[in-house]
Amino acid sequence: MVSMSTPTGKSDAGNGTTDARGTSVIVNAIAVLRCFSAAEPMLGVTEIAQRVGMHKSTVSRILATLEQEELVERDTASRRYKLGLGLIAVAGPLLAELDERRVAYPSLQQLTERTAETSALMVWNGRESMCVEQIPSPQQVKHTAPLGARYRDAMSASVQIFLALEPEARVRELLLSGAIQFASLDDAGLEAYLLRLADVAKRGYATNYGESSLDEVGVAAPVYDHRGDPVAAVLIPAPRFRVSPERLQTLGEACKQCAGIVTVRLGGAATR
Repeated sequence: MVSMSTPTGKSDAGNGTTDARGTSVIVNAIAVLRCFSAAEPMLGVTEIAQRVGMHKSTVSRILATLEQEELVERDTASRRYKLGLGLIAVAGPLLAELDERRVAYPSLQQLTERTAETSALMVWNGRESMCVEQIPSPQQVKHTAPLGARYRDAMSASVQIFLALEPEARVRELLLSGAIQFASLDDAGLEAYLLRLADVAKRGYATNYGESSLDEVGVAAPVYDHRGDPVAAVLIPAPRFRVSPERLQTLGEACKQCAGIVTVRLGGAATR
């Protein structure tokens, strides 16, 4: 934990003294976070230090703490920082301002009504899939997850979707480094998985028939924005006992259709 101080010039209510340490650590951290914008999503330590008027060592310490809490993320190539999805996990109200979440909500409701299964919206932070919205199944037995839940299993349907949209070199890096959990990590298993991702991209949705959890199945399909960039995935998780392989395909097509509707609502092109 870090101790807090009273901003310069403000008297402490308890003893009337002024804290000489100046601006509080929290205010400094907020100032660092506010440097990032849609126009400048990635910044280096020197750039941030210049904008907030702090020494680079101070900014580095703040960024290290923020990175530890996943409030910022560091690009491994450029060593620059960007805002992290940890902000979503710790700030529930922020979810209401997430365009993808707001736009997708009515479509997820319709999907759950149509399939009687849970529907969810997932986003990708470059190494894991995270749940940012969910409509629970009306059935007594269902599969749900708390908002902010993260998935790193290579067989997870949403993880497959996001990896299928990544360059092959990046997929290999994530699997070989262990960032994405993959049990069959040998040459044959890796090549088979890459072929599976190619099939996912071609089909337009991914399936997980008890491969990451024996009693659960899942299907997922990608959502694109107006630039054609993947921004989210629609997911249907369900108990395996009531989903036959044929039913899984039906759920996959329904999931793909829902993701296409959300894509159009975000200004993207309709998918076939």
